[in-house]
Amino acid sequence: MEDSFLLFLMVGFLAQIVDGALGMAYGVVSSSVLLSFGVPPAAASASVHAAEMFTTAASAGSHVWHRNVNWALFRRLAPAGILGGVLGTYVVTAIDGDVLRPYVTVYLGIMGAYILYRAFRRAVPVDRHRAGVAAGLGGVGGFVDAVGGGGWGPVVTTGLIGAGGAPRETIGTVNTVEFFLTTAISISFVVAILTGHWEDAGGLVDHAWAVGGLIVGGVAAAPLAGYVTRILPYRVLMVAVGLLIVLIAIYQASRLL
Repeated sequence: MEDSFLLFLMVGFLAQIVDGALGMAYGVVSSSVLLSFGVPPAAASASVHAAEMFTTAASAGSHVWHRNVNWALFRRLAPAGILGGVLGTYVVTAIDGDVLRPYVTVYLGIMGAYILYRAFRRAVPVDRHRAGVAAGLGGVGGFVDAVGGGGWGPVVTTGLIGAGGAPRETIGTVNTVEFFLTTAISISFVVAILTGHWEDAGGLVDHAWAVGGLIVGGVAAAPLAGYVTRILPYRVLMVAVGLLIVLIAIYQASRLL
C-alpha cells in the first residue's frame, strides 16, 4: 500500500506541474496510469476527480494570485462545463467510457498540429472568444472529462488556444473553472452511488491509497504551476501545449491499436 501511495504521489506531482503550467494532462495522465493498473474506467474517473477536488483548488488559487484568469471567459465556460460534466457522469456509470477514446484521439492530433502551426506563424492572441464557441467547448470538455477520467484541459484549452486565445489567460481560466467542474462531477458520482445508478461502485475503497498519493503530489505541485505559466513566453507555451497534445494523441492511439 505504501509503495502504491509513493508511486501515485510522484504521478500526481508531475501531472499537476504539466496540467497547471499547460492547462491539461492531470486527469489524462492520472487516469491512464490507473487504467494501466486494471482499474475500471468509471472507478478511475471517480478516483481522479476525487483527487482533483484538492489539486484544482490549489491550482485555481495559484492562477488567481498570478492574475492568469480571464473572468469573462470564466463566466462562459463554467455553466456549460458543469452541465456537460454532470451528464457525462451518468453516462460513464452506465456504459464503457472507452467508446469515446478514438474520437478524442483524432481531435487531439488535429488540434495539436494546428497549435504548432499557429506558434510558428506568430499568430496574434485574442482576448475574447464568441460566447457560443466557449460554451460549446465547455460542454463537450466537461462531458469528455467525466466519461474518460480526463479531457477537460485537452479539449477546452486546445480549442481555445487553437481559436487564437492567449495561452497564459486561457490556461489560467481553464484551470480555475476545472475546480468547479471537478466538484460537480464528484458530487454526481456520489449521487449515482446513493441512488443505485452506479451498481459497480463497491471497489472504490480499494483505490484509496492511489487517490491519497494523487492528492498529496498534486497539491504540492500546484503553487509552482501558476508561476511557470506567468513567466514563460507566448511562443514557448504554444509549442509546449502543441507538443504535449500530439504526444497524448500518439499515446492514446498506441493504446487503441
